Amino acid sequence: MKKQIKTAVILMLVGGLLTAAAFLMAFYTAEVQTFGTVNLTKAQAAASNTVFEVAPANLQPIDGTINYLRPWLSQKIFYFHVPLAEASFLIFTVAAFFAIMFLSKRRKSFDTKSRIAMEVAFLFVIATMITGDLWTRASWGMWWDWDPRLTTYLIMMLLMLVYFVLRNSIEDEERRAMYASVFCIIAWIDAPISFFITRIIPSQHPVVFNSGMASSNLVPFIVAQVGMIMIGYAIYTLRVGEEQSRERLEIIKEAIEN
Repeated sequence: MKKQIKTAVILMLVGGLLTAAAFLMAFYTAEVQTFGTVNLTKAQAAASNTVFEVAPANLQPIDGTINYLRPWLSQKIFYFHVPLAEASFLIFTVAAFFAIMFLSKRRKSFDTKSRIAMEVAFLFVIATMITGDLWTRASWGMWWDWDPRLTTYLIMMLLMLVYFVLRNSIEDEERRAMYASVFCIIAWIDAPISFFITRIIPSQHPVVFNSGMASSNLVPFIVAQVGMIMIGYAIYTLRVGEEQSRERLEIIKEAIEN
């Protein structure tokens, strides 16, 4: 247990340092890129009171809408927001994996690991939504838009919320674990949909790996991604250790009382 906690603390520290370093690189060494333009109708531009710089004439569409250059601030949020979102998908996948393991093996430890992974994934989803709102405001001039990526990600957050409500509404431990595992797997289907939807149907949300990132931008992005995953794994490991300690104490307490 001590080794597990020590490993988690080291991962947390290294992950925090990598994330901080990536954010500093984003401000001081990364090339400022506009990541293209954002397209708004005249009504949207007026409603959002946008102050974005109008894109050059050769980038203007012929359908009457207006293209604006994305401001530099959206690029800085990008180094924090995208790694959070990628980590949330990954941790959600871990939760679904342990849910499948529980249904096949019926071992309580798999349900515990699935629940804790869901807790960590939910934490990352909330952080992604907050930074995403800041990005949306900076990039599109509005706090929210029913864009396919945003909508499917919001659905994913709500499904996670329902997962915890479901767990708390069932008293029987075995039934609770079984229903929660089934729901976790069904809810996880939304994760790949949300991840790939910008590649399938038209969306304002940029596709990161098709954005032509310069090497000075790619390095801090990868560093931030690694750091964020390390932080996520550290939180997960600490929570698993805490839960295992609590379960051991309950076993000892029951043994003493009997």
